[in-house]
Amino acid sequence: MKQCLLNENKVCDECGDCMRCDLDPNKLCDNCMKCIHTGAEYNAVEIDAIYESEDEEKALKEG
Repeated sequence: MKQCLLNENKVCDECGDCMRCDLDPNKLCDNCMKCIHTGAEYNAVEIDAIYESEDEEKALKEG
């Protein structure tokens, strides 16, 4: 089963909350990129882990 991207204790139920726009929560993301282009000198995204498969992800979370 696919886990929720926003709540690790919830199974994905296709609610669509993960597709909400960060700037306007009443809108679904349409990839306009306005949230990325902030005028900052640089933007960064912190990556906690990279999983090669769902099995690897489950094993690391359980263990």
